[in-house]
Amino acid sequence: MKLAPRFAVLLAAAAVAAGCAPQTSDNSSSDKDDKSGTLRVWLFQEVGNDPKAKVVDSVVTAFEKAHKGTKVDVEYIPIDTRAQRVKAAFNDPKSAPDVMEYGNTDTAGYVKDGGLLDVTKEFGAWSEAKDTDPTAKQSVTVDGKTYGSPFYVGVRALYYRTDVFKDLGLQPPKSMAELAATARKIHKAKSDLYGLVVGGAYTYGAMPFVWANGGELATAKGGSGGSYTSAIDSAAAQKGIKAYTSLFTSDNCPAAKCAVMGGNDTITAFAAGKAGMAIGGDFSHTAVEAGKVKGKYAVVPLPGVASGSVAPAFAGGNNIGVLKSTSHRTLAVDLMEQLTSKATQASMFDAMGFLPTFTDVRGAAAAKVPFEKPFVQTLAAGTKFVPASPGWSEIDSSLVLPTMLQEVISGKKSVAAASGDAAKKMNSAFSSAG
Repeated sequence: MKLAPRFAVLLAAAAVAAGCAPQTSDNSSSDKDDKSGTLRVWLFQEVGNDPKAKVVDSVVTAFEKAHKGTKVDVEYIPIDTRAQRVKAAFNDPKSAPDVMEYGNTDTAGYVKDGGLLDVTKEFGAWSEAKDTDPTAKQSVTVDGKTYGSPFYVGVRALYYRTDVFKDLGLQPPKSMAELAATARKIHKAKSDLYGLVVGGAYTYGAMPFVWANGGELATAKGGSGGSYTSAIDSAAAQKGIKAYTSLFTSDNCPAAKCAVMGGNDTITAFAAGKAGMAIGGDFSHTAVEAGKVKGKYAVVPLPGVASGSVAPAFAGGNNIGVLKSTSHRTLAVDLMEQLTSKATQASMFDAMGFLPTFTDVRGAAAAKVPFEKPFVQTLAAGTKFVPASPGWSEIDSSLVLPTMLQEVISGKKSVAAASGDAAKKMNSAFSSAG
């Protein structure tokens, strides 16, 4: 899985050269901008973290060599306890890192909390930034300002059983209508399999159906900026909700079993050989490879409404930003850029399979690793992101969208009633967030 060694070497050389001349700015909340000393970095602890750590160590070694008198102290923090650690860091600058990895849906909330540094000027002047995927750039943008640099991106596509399709004489579906029909054909012929395994608690498996039908989660008031109004109850969104929830039936994925499933549950079922198809991410590859379907599956982009189109997917992933409390602003911003550079992202793809946020580096990755091609195609077709509002955290944590889906699936509420209630909850969260 080596990615164009010569290309990576050239990028690495450019990255180190760029690291020798960091830019200086003055909008940090700290009065200091020390050009030496120790930089503290928090990165997420991954399952099987050693390959990630090796890439980071190489970046740190080059950075320390380029900046005499500077030391970088990297700590890998558990993802599941990050919220408490980050909150404490925002409240106590003395315990805070200078540079931090964070989930891309957390950007707006962290900006509201006053924790992230505005790096608009530096990011705009960084030569590599021009090749950043637009949706990835959106994930570090709040009210038109940039608060970090994209680290990697993750999207979902359609996994399907090649042996089942061959046995039944099926072809990968090219539209959402064909997807539903294919799912039912599979279950009819093989009653022990879900046709397309779906989950009532699988928000990012459901949203492509909403987006493909022209719906949106929310719209920004005035066209952009931090104030949002829910659009989940629009006619187009309701059409997508209906398309997704119609799959929770006895001829595909029975509501009694599938309504409570989340994304991990659906991938687990597919990997265990219990489904003909599943909506999974590039990050699901390891789990599927470790399951019973190893060597008996393939992946294509999730189809949209029109035949041959690709349904918009949620662009997940992580970013790396600088904390506003840093006393090493110039060094911290430069380290942020080195940790998210083209060279580093190419190496991180080799090491961890993280999809690069730079379009050119991602293209090179897809050329070297065929498995990634459908995910890169999905990204190229256009992806979506959550509203850049701190209110999204409340919407997500209070399970507004899964509740809506489950109310429809159970027959408790109509699509119109459930989406209307969800819209009210979303608007309340947006309003309280400011």
